Amino acid sequence: MKLQARQPCSNKKMGEMNKNKADKLYTAIDSSNFYNNPVDTQCRSWMNVPFTIARPELESQFLEQAKSAGLVTLKGHRSVGGMRASIYNAMPEEGVDALILFMKKFEQDNT
Repeated sequence: MKLQARQPCSNKKMGEMNKNKADKLYTAIDSSNFYNNPVDTQCRSWMNVPFTIARPELESQFLEQAKSAGLVTLKGHRSVGGMRASIYNAMPEEGVDALILFMKKFEQDNT
């Protein structure tokens, strides 16, 4: 994936971009029977998206394969477990798209 320099943008534009990234990822998780987000829809963060896998024994494999695909720092918080995608301002939408594609492939390979 080739990243391009971003042009400065307003806080409103940055908010719209962050909401769009989060919405895409939450939609991918919520439309799956393999992934789950335990956070109430009214309380979800645009920056940190936690999720679990239906088969917890696959978490280590998920993280290893994600790392091989260039997707890093997805391990969830030590007190909660699962995975956590941090999609702060610096994360381009292409990064979220790459994670979603990886998640779909991992699901297909493991169901």
